[in-house]
Amino acid sequence: MIWGLTTSTFTAVHVALSFVGIVSGLVVLFGLIFGRRLGGWTALFLITTAATSVTGFGFPFDHLLPSHKVGIASLLLLAVAIVALYARRLVGAWRRTYAICAVLALYLNVFVLIVQLYQKVPALKAIAPTQKEPPFAITQLAVLALFSFLTVLAAVRFRPEPAIPF
Repeated sequence: MIWGLTTSTFTAVHVALSFVGIVSGLVVLFGLIFGRRLGGWTALFLITTAATSVTGFGFPFDHLLPSHKVGIASLLLLAVAIVALYARRLVGAWRRTYAICAVLALYLNVFVLIVQLYQKVPALKAIAPTQKEPPFAITQLAVLALFSFLTVLAAVRFRPEPAIPF
């Protein structure tokens, strides 16, 4: 039992949060590139991505794992993105800071997805059983290159419509 749930139920919740975080994050990413704020999608992305990282700490462990370090990095990026968006209202450098942090948090979620796919999908596990083989490295490098480009593009092109004052 993890947090009152069976291990399989907890895992399913964690995976579902991750999936929703990635899908909503992709919507938010394209919104950034096209200058749209997409408030509801953004809130869904930030909440589910943070929940993915938090629930990752719920699995049993006896020492700090690389996945925990990724989770910590993601939570730090999300915290800065949340401050930039909601507290600083994207004013000045906070606009670019938000775009960069949001896209990097999405990248980390996709990075972990790729790790999990290479661990769980038999065909991928067969070509990279230890995740030190070229197919795994090439995949991660290609995704890193793509997200590097998309991060720069989002940071440059995100010009949200003016906020409506409360």
